[in-house]
Amino acid sequence: MRHAETPSIESFHPTEILLCAVLVVSWLNLPSSNVFAVESNAFSQVLAPAIREHCSNCHGAGEDSEGGLDLLEMNTDSLGERVELVRSLIRVLDLQEMPPEAEPPLDSELRQSLVTGLTAVLHASLTKQPRFSHTPMRRMNRFQYNNAVTDLFGLKCIVFTLPERMMREHNGYFKPESGKMADVVSVGSRPLGKSQLIEPRLANVAAFPQDLRAEHGFDNRGDHLSMSPLLMESFLALGQSITQSPDFDSKNVGIWDEFFAVPTDLETIPTEVRRRLKPFLTKAFRRPIVEEQFERYASYVLRRLDAGTPFTEAMQAVAAAAIASPRFLYLYETSHERGTVEEVDDFELASRLSFFLWGSLPDQSLLDLAAAGTLSRPDILDLQIERMLKDHKLKRFCDSFPTQWLQLDRIISSIPSRERFPQFYYLKYRDSMHMMLEPLLLFETVLIENQSITQLIDSDFTYRSTLLEEAYRPTNGKPQPGKGGEVMALRFRRMPVTDRRDGGVITNAAVMTMTSGPERTQPITRGAWIASVIFNNPPDPPPADVPALDETPPAGEESLTLRERLSMHRQRSDCKGCHEQIDPLGFALENYDPIGVWRETYENGREVDMAGRLFQKHEFVNVLEFKDAILAEKDRFALAFGEHLLSFALARELEAADHLAAEHIATTCAQDGYKMQTFLKQVILSKPFRSKCTPLTSPRHASGQEP
Repeated sequence: MRHAETPSIESFHPTEILLCAVLVVSWLNLPSSNVFAVESNAFSQVLAPAIREHCSNCHGAGEDSEGGLDLLEMNTDSLGERVELVRSLIRVLDLQEMPPEAEPPLDSELRQSLVTGLTAVLHASLTKQPRFSHTPMRRMNRFQYNNAVTDLFGLKCIVFTLPERMMREHNGYFKPESGKMADVVSVGSRPLGKSQLIEPRLANVAAFPQDLRAEHGFDNRGDHLSMSPLLMESFLALGQSITQSPDFDSKNVGIWDEFFAVPTDLETIPTEVRRRLKPFLTKAFRRPIVEEQFERYASYVLRRLDAGTPFTEAMQAVAAAAIASPRFLYLYETSHERGTVEEVDDFELASRLSFFLWGSLPDQSLLDLAAAGTLSRPDILDLQIERMLKDHKLKRFCDSFPTQWLQLDRIISSIPSRERFPQFYYLKYRDSMHMMLEPLLLFETVLIENQSITQLIDSDFTYRSTLLEEAYRPTNGKPQPGKGGEVMALRFRRMPVTDRRDGGVITNAAVMTMTSGPERTQPITRGAWIASVIFNNPPDPPPADVPALDETPPAGEESLTLRERLSMHRQRSDCKGCHEQIDPLGFALENYDPIGVWRETYENGREVDMAGRLFQKHEFVNVLEFKDAILAEKDRFALAFGEHLLSFALARELEAADHLAAEHIATTCAQDGYKMQTFLKQVILSKPFRSKCTPLTSPRHASGQEP
């Protein structure tokens, strides 16, 4: 059961779901089938008494109602505005989460009729009045800031080290313009240690703290990226340290000659300052700079020159000021006077495109098209999307989205028992440095080669190092001596998947390890990962007073299987509902031990039992059948994947209207074979991505006086 501030659909009795569905359809006067046919006075004569009889015990006690929902207070005026409630009804019915297993099941035709009717209600309500959420003004996260500064100055090195980049390219294998991934790639991995963090960068420049990933979200989430006065001071100092770095010179700065170098004709310096500043500030601020603001920057440089500051130093100072400006640091959109949903302008579209696909500023091509007012034209936009998908900067999308979508940051803190799993620490290097690269290389290949996203569930190929291949199928309990000893760079080879137990991201060793404890697997954690990542349906956290299951069996339970122990553990009524949803997903992976190696039995000799049902309708008795069940529901996976992408692109949590757009994305992509690049294109073409609903007043930047 959920414990939240808002009413929870999981707390509804199945009778309540049916009654609410009937109420919604009848109140909105939509065309109805026999299922939804009700008398005009049904509410007062039939439905209200039914609610009092079947629902009021839990949902009729005012503020003390279960989940905070008092059904006795519901009326025709209030429910029509509660689109999130309607969407929750659709979700629990469609995923067969309600009624729970202990209750009589709903007839399949009745269930489908309810889903169809409620979906029509939701579409009608949101079509009448679109309700796209406002994407809040937010600062760049650390990854975006590094990229933006690199692109603004044309740096031939990075600004500062980014440990969050979990896979590093060593042999230039990432060539999206080729449409083909190399058969052999050389990559680095963050857990390899400090050697992986040694790369060309600006000396004397320290990174600000890493931005944390939102729960079930990403690290670009607008409501997480605030700016404190202390952080603003840090950005001021950071901007100065960048332009004053001893490595910030003509060798490393691509725009040095056109921006920082002393003009040959000293008589034209005032004119030259203005000529150089305008395009620089336009690129930094992602739109043309207003004249008054431009004059402040130009006057600042000229005053420094009049005071005897050398030309290059004066331009470095104004560049430092620009990258500390809120107009550079913040991602925001202009407002309008109507307070309604409208399309973003071309400059805003350029920024949304570039920060989604490239994690950085729009390039000159995007800015030129935005200035001409043609970027939003369908033919032009389509060409730009194709161009951006073929640019090497797409690697930044791969450095950001898949690691966070798959939650691979959790592998860093995984600590399998050294006594039970010594092979994980072979040659003093954790196998996780190899494990995490396999799903990332699979994702990049599916993207570059524009393959179906179903490859992420059950791929017919993978990339493995020698050590990783041995770890999956150990011949004597540990990797063979002399194999896979690379330290600085790891060689991964493309190979066909001949055993479907291995293909895709679900059964990847990294996922199996990061969802396990030191001594045993954690089926609940694995099930929650599947629910969150694959179906975008994260369960609520457990009640605070529920103790965790011991890593090792206590006295008297040594002969039990893990399923039997957990069955005893989850008898609480407020735990049962969630466990019915996530346990089958987790136990489906129980044949993989805490480091992802296949097993048939537990240490006590008992056979692993992983059988279950997906969405209470697809029975499986082995992991191959589990994958088949997911593929049978590939439209649900496509919808969830589209939702993850859309949330990442919008930098915010999705709401009901966004989910309708995600449904359209998934449907369109299904017609094109679920291809990865089609998903990215459809996200960009979606109404939420192309729309804004901003406050009635323009954002005010009160974080410091600009020069």
